[in-house]
Amino acid sequence: MAPSAAQRIVIENCAIATVDAGDTEYASGYLVLAGNRIESVGAGKAPEGLENVVRRIDATGHLVTPGLVNTHHHFYQWITRGLATDHNLFNWLVALYPTWARIDEQMTYAAAQGSLGMMARGGVTTAMDHHYVFPQGSGDLSGSIIRAAAEMGVRFTLARGSMDRSEKDGGLPPDFAVETLEGALAATEETVKKHHDASFDAMTQVAVAPCSPFSVSTELLRQGAELARRLGVRLHTHGSETVEEEKFCHELFGMGPTDYFESTGWLGEDVWMAHCVHMNDSDIAAFARTKTGVAHCPSSNARLAAGIARVPDMLRAGVPVGLGVDGTASNESGELHTELRNALLINRLGAHREAALDARQALRLGTYGGAQVLGRAEQIGSLEPGKLADLVLWKMDTLAHASIADPVTALVFGAAAPVTASFVNGRQIVENGRLLHVEEDAIARSTREEAQRLARIAAQG
Repeated sequence: MAPSAAQRIVIENCAIATVDAGDTEYASGYLVLAGNRIESVGAGKAPEGLENVVRRIDATGHLVTPGLVNTHHHFYQWITRGLATDHNLFNWLVALYPTWARIDEQMTYAAAQGSLGMMARGGVTTAMDHHYVFPQGSGDLSGSIIRAAAEMGVRFTLARGSMDRSEKDGGLPPDFAVETLEGALAATEETVKKHHDASFDAMTQVAVAPCSPFSVSTELLRQGAELARRLGVRLHTHGSETVEEEKFCHELFGMGPTDYFESTGWLGEDVWMAHCVHMNDSDIAAFARTKTGVAHCPSSNARLAAGIARVPDMLRAGVPVGLGVDGTASNESGELHTELRNALLINRLGAHREAALDARQALRLGTYGGAQVLGRAEQIGSLEPGKLADLVLWKMDTLAHASIADPVTALVFGAAAPVTASFVNGRQIVENGRLLHVEEDAIARSTREEAQRLARIAAQG
């Protein structure tokens, strides 16, 4: 739609953190949305004489930022929260795989609604789901997840996962929880062709995403990379999450995770990996050289005692880094805006101490960094004319934040800020902390019912 014909929304009297290349900020400024694009942003009042203005928002007391971008999640885990709470990663997986292997389409849809709803209420406008559990006869799991995102109005990337290395092959998943190599590749290709949208303003995209080195064969990794590049989509997996994984890779492949990934075609600017906690200087240099992205999940890494990722070193080397919630069986809150604070605080426990990250670096991780990692930095992640209208109005004049002079510091260091409004593609999806297009109470009931149903099925074995 041409700007002159587009309906406009004007947002005024707010602090603005654009997260553009120069970190431009306005103590009091405006944004004009025209259709699904940002038409203008600047200091002071909006221009006079704008046509087709359908709404004006007085955002006094608010900070406006780009919408948050989640780069790693497992939605289905919403219905297995609070289990195996004192386990490390490998023991946690062994404990939960038998339950996860019983999920079906109804459970997956409800869990996706719960995961998406919690993130959207907290300022996430672009979400992703790494779904890799596909029990036989479980229904259209990918379709159900995509449907949940569309109904909520969230921009979405489905990372179509897969596993083909089960216990009998030396992996962790039970034998009945995996696909065959051929079946996984065929189903992944079908999902890409059916659901991936390559357009500038795409609401749904698909990535190729074998699960991890210890749950997939070398051939699935290698052929998965070839498939993704033939289809022109991105690649995602878990990498270097724990010391146990590093030991596993050395024992099985004779090399560490990064060298193994490079040997299978899994480093490149079209690749991003979750966690990357245990990375040496050579690993970080390889990621920087190839522009391989990282999804940093600080709360999950702490929950599973995996360690502290070297995020400051990655950023200084030029590695693209975004933030991830990770699955809610290892981050029960399911919120990304709290990861801004946790990323900053946890990284200050590392070698760089108080110089590790500051508030604006944390905000950049959760916005523009995430857009980079998902391959969408030209469309989202910063507030600039021509970009898609994905943005959040954070209420900063309440008891929780009003005495902090700098709103970006308040957002990152302070309590989780209330979301007055969240827009995706120019359409509002949250108002005063409530979802606008789905019924939250109904989702709460269905997720509880599906969690109970899954627990009963798993108990029957």
